[in-house]
Parts: sequence; structure tokens; C-alpha cells
Amino acid sequence: MELNDWILHHEVQIRLGFFFGILAIMAAWELVAPRRALTTPKSIRWINNLGLVFLNSLVLRLLFPAAAIGMAAFAQSQGWGLFNYHQIAFPLAIIFSVIIMDAVIYLQHVMVHAMPLLWRLHRVHHADPDYDVTTGARFHPLEIILSMLIKFATILLLGPPVVAVVIFEVLLNATAMFNHGNVKLPSSVDRVLRWFLVTPDMHRVHHSVEDDETNSNFGFSLPWWDRIFGTYKDQPKAGHLGMTIGIHKYHDLKQISWLPGMLLLPFQGKVSGYAINRRRWDGDSE
Repeated sequence: MELNDWILHHEVQIRLGFFFGILAIMAAWELVAPRRALTTPKSIRWINNLGLVFLNSLVLRLLFPAAAIGMAAFAQSQGWGLFNYHQIAFPLAIIFSVIIMDAVIYLQHVMVHAMPLLWRLHRVHHADPDYDVTTGARFHPLEIILSMLIKFATILLLGPPVVAVVIFEVLLNATAMFNHGNVKLPSSVDRVLRWFLVTPDMHRVHHSVEDDETNSNFGFSLPWWDRIFGTYKDQPKAGHLGMTIGIHKYHDLKQISWLPGMLLLPFQGKVSGYAINRRRWDGDSE
């Protein structure tokens, strides 16, 4: 069996294995060395956040059975995309593909903060009143569908090797759980590590209720894009223990912590003042 066929056959097992493995490691780390005290019972958050993850996985499997990996195999079979048209060394194609796809995710993240309509979807992720490993997978189904369509377009243009897409998907999922972890890292380790990987302290700034902090540190895996494009913020003004997580005016647990409320959240209220590109024709700032 060729490598591509083996990956396509075992893609679900590969991704689930890494997901549950990293989830277990981060959950244990959060119990042993939590960074902050939670404001909402963990049982409520985990049941509903992971319920949303299950729903999203079901929706994606129904709409896109082969997912991003299947699209990479299709592009390869048709000879579509940059790396299928221009042959380069296989290891370089993998490295460049992972880096470029990560840059696209950064730009996508900026986009959902910049456009008021898309911010409505993305605020489901930011409305979590606490910050832990489950926050990293808490997204509205419509945003998950949009993200998959952007991945499809990127894969068709780029033509990455199938193994590169597997590596990218596993890396993105693993680092999202890591950098959303409610865990302590020694400051000396964090200072060095954040040059190569988005750390929990680096990304936690992005979940502040302060809009200038929310609109910073957009990276998920690689930290370089924030430094290159000027969206990097080193620390929150109130400090990691003093900062408030979430969105101003969103405090009703039924709306922000229970699954039905999260699904309805994008369709409620005015367009938030957090959106970078919002026209300020009134004084509202949600």
C-alpha cells in the first residue's frame, strides 16, 4: 500500500489518536499546575465545549467526508497546485507546505476579527469566560465550515503532499490545545519557546476582554506572523492573573457556556465593537 493510500485509510485514527492524547496530557497538566483559577465549573465547560467539538466533527464528516487530506490527494491526482506543477525535493515541499498553510490560518484569523459578519461567528470562541484546553476547539459550526473551505482553496492552489496536510492538521490541532492550556510555564522557558511556538501566555493575551489585546497575537502554531505583521503583544496590561477573559457584556452562562446558547450566539445582539473593520456609526461597543 502506498503512503498516500495508507494515510487516507488511517486518517481518522491518526487525528483522533493525537487529539485524545494531547487532550489527556494538557488536562493532566492543568490539574497539576494551573495558571489561573477558573470562574465557571469545569464540568459545565467541558461537557458543552467538547459537545460542540463532537457536533463540528459530525458536520464536517457529513459535508466533507474526505476532508483536507482527501482534497490534497485529489489535487495531486490532477496535478493541480504549485508543488504538483513545480517539482521540488519532497522534504522541502513538506516544510514549505506546512509553513505556508500556517500563514494562511493566521490571515484567516485576522479576517474573522476584521469583518463584522465573521466576527459574529468567531465570538463563540472568544465568549468563553475561562481559558483552558477545551477553548482551543470551541468554534461555531459555520466558522468550521468556512475554515475548511479556505483550506480546500489553499490546497488546490498550493498542491501540498498528502503527508504535509496530515502533519499540518495534527500540528494545528495539537498546538491549539497547547496554547489554550491553563498551564504554567517558567517565564524563562516561555521567553525562548515563543520564538518558535505560540505559548499559552502569548495566546492568552488574545482572549482578553480589552479590544486592543483581543486584536493581537493571532498566531496558532508559528509565532512569527504576529511579529512580521505587527500584531504581536508581549503581555496583557493587567497581567495574566489580573486580566479578564471573554467579551464585554457577555456574562450569561446559558448564552456563553451552554451548547444551545453558543449555537445561537452569532445571531444575537449587534455587531461587536471588537471587530477591527466595524463602522462606528453609534456608541455601542459589545
